[in-house]
Formats: sequence, structure tokens, C-alpha cells
Amino acid sequence: MTEAICHPKAAPSGAQRISNALQLLESNVAIQRRVVRTGDTVYQVGQPFACLYVINSGFFKMVNLSSEGREQVVSVHFKGDWLGLDGIAAGHYGCDAIAMDTGEVWAIRYDALLQAALRAPALLTALHEAMSRELTRDHESFLSLCTLPADARVAGFLRYWADALAQRGLRTDQITLHMTRAEIGNYLGMTLESVSRAFSRLARGDVIRFIEKGSPRFQCNK
Repeated sequence: MTEAICHPKAAPSGAQRISNALQLLESNVAIQRRVVRTGDTVYQVGQPFACLYVINSGFFKMVNLSSEGREQVVSVHFKGDWLGLDGIAAGHYGCDAIAMDTGEVWAIRYDALLQAALRAPALLTALHEAMSRELTRDHESFLSLCTLPADARVAGFLRYWADALAQRGLRTDQITLHMTRAEIGNYLGMTLESVSRAFSRLARGDVIRFIEKGSPRFQCNK
């Protein structure tokens, strides 16, 4: 009798997973490419839902209005992330999707995606995985806002940004944030002053080091 040892196949890296998903979409469903620049709106709250959007490059934020009428940053997104998932159930988008840098998004009609998934079931798996990651991200963000002190919130945000870059095979020892401190505070439920003080304490503790004073670009030391 011949014995064989089966080695489990290694899971693809984050960068490879994202590349595979983008190739899967490009090969199986019609895509409308759109180049965006800082401040451009991909879609707006209340707009009828028709398309999902996949980020091919760039950085994006989701913005909503609070009950007091203030803009609230509810999430940030990177290459490979899907935008517009909240529109599936409601029939309209629940937030504004805004570019934070020059980038490219792929618009995919939802009905065409479902039709293509009949021929290529892996598309439906990719959609479900995107939904699952969105739920996990929302849960972790909620726990952070409810339980962590100010410095830990800011440090966690920086770690989240660095991890997102690492999963995409990008440089993480020096990071450029594409958000102002006011936007970061808005996202983390903190004041601008609290964010600035947290950054200063992290810098004094040699956790981070700013490349230039007042710059959004910094170096991670730990």
C-alpha cells in the first residue's frame, strides 16, 4: 500500500486574494471604469441603488449625516473593497461615497452580477465574502468606539490603516494618511484636539514619528 502525505494548500496572501477577485470580476462581468480625484462623489445617500462599486485603486470614505445634521465619517475603504452593499436591501444608498485620493472604481450593475454568478458561482462567493468583511469591520469599529480610551482608538486606527496597506502589498513603515485630523476624530468619535493630543503622546512614546511636523505622513516605530 502506498502512503501519501497531503499538505494543505496555503491560503493566498491578502494582495493575491484581492488580485484574484479583481481578475474574476474583470473576466466574467461587464465593468464600467471610472477615474476619480480627491473629493469626487461616487454615489450619494438616497440615490436609487443599481450598481455595486469595487475599488481598483485609491482611498475612499463613507459619509453620512448625523441626527444633528453634521457629516459623519462611518468607514474608510481601500483597494479591493466593495462599495454600495448597504443599497441592496433598502433599494437606495445609505451614505455618500467620496474619494480621498486619485483612484479608480469599477461600477458593476447588480442585476448583471447576479446573472453572471449563475455562470460563474465564484462571483457569488466573492460577494458574500465582501459582505462578511463589511460586517466584521463594522463590529470591530463599534467595539473600538465603545470600549477603548482615546490613545488606543487612534493607535488602533493607525494599525488598521497599516494592516490594510500590508494586505495589499504596499509599504507600511512610512504611511500617508489621506484624512485630516478632524476627519479622523469624526470617524473615531473624538474631537480634533483629542486626536492631536493622542498623536503627540504616541510620538513622545516613540510609537510613531512624523516625517515632517504637522504632516499626515508618519513612520511606524513599533
